[in-house]
Amino acid sequence: MTTPAPRETFALSVNGRVEQTDVSPDKPLLWVLRDELDLKGSKYGCGRALCGACTVHVDGQPTRACVTPVKAVAGKSVTTIEALSETELGARVQRAWTSLNVPQCGYCQSGQIMAVVALLKAIPAPTDPQIDEALSGNICRCGMYPRIRKAVHELAAGGFA
Repeated sequence: MTTPAPRETFALSVNGRVEQTDVSPDKPLLWVLRDELDLKGSKYGCGRALCGACTVHVDGQPTRACVTPVKAVAGKSVTTIEALSETELGARVQRAWTSLNVPQCGYCQSGQIMAVVALLKAIPAPTDPQIDEALSGNICRCGMYPRIRKAVHELAAGGFA
């Protein structure tokens, strides 16, 4: 019989609220969000930080939640797709996705949206190579990259206000 991993209580700042959770310090943030806090928008794709489906923002930076231990986000601000529409830019990106029919199956789209919001905050009018670089770690098996690029360009031009 194996000994269970030690548990610790963490006060996590998630979507502007402090959430208490008692978990192993090495538990991936993705599973804390999904299983402990019932935030299902971030998806499990690969479990190895290769596909981007689990992307959240940690202190404003896109972060792969599937490989980020919960202890690494203690004292930091975590934002998930569930809270993104509460920001002006997040709401605009979500409107663009709907208006341009960006998702096909939709599985990767929360990670794609999180990456696009971070990109547009850093570079308000990105070029195609900058878009490709920012989204290079977000895999869309349906191949919606042209629609995503179109949405980013329209957003950069001030669309979907």
